[in-house]
Amino acid sequence: MGRVALLSPAHVGCKLTVLAAITLRDHAETTVSGFAALIAGHPEVVECLATSGAADYQMKVRVADVEAYEHFMTNTLLRSPFVREVQSSFVLKELKSTTELPL
Repeated sequence: MGRVALLSPAHVGCKLTVLAAITLRDHAETTVSGFAALIAGHPEVVECLATSGAADYQMKVRVADVEAYEHFMTNTLLRSPFVREVQSSFVLKELKSTTELPL
């Protein structure tokens, strides 16, 4: 069993949050499972959701700065045989972030 601590991203060197919309090359099982395996090995991807709409997945990526994201996007996502397109949005300000569920 793992252990989780809630930390301020800025205090641990992850000042930049990027929302990345990912479009896969195709929807074959090998592509979907290959993409899942690819992102599982990257701790900078803190969330990845399969979505409806134009993109196949929405990811939240936390990195130190723009250069770190550019390295991750160029060397990991865009060089992957599973990824067709990446649309990135840089978070300017986080208005609300919680792990609390509305019970």
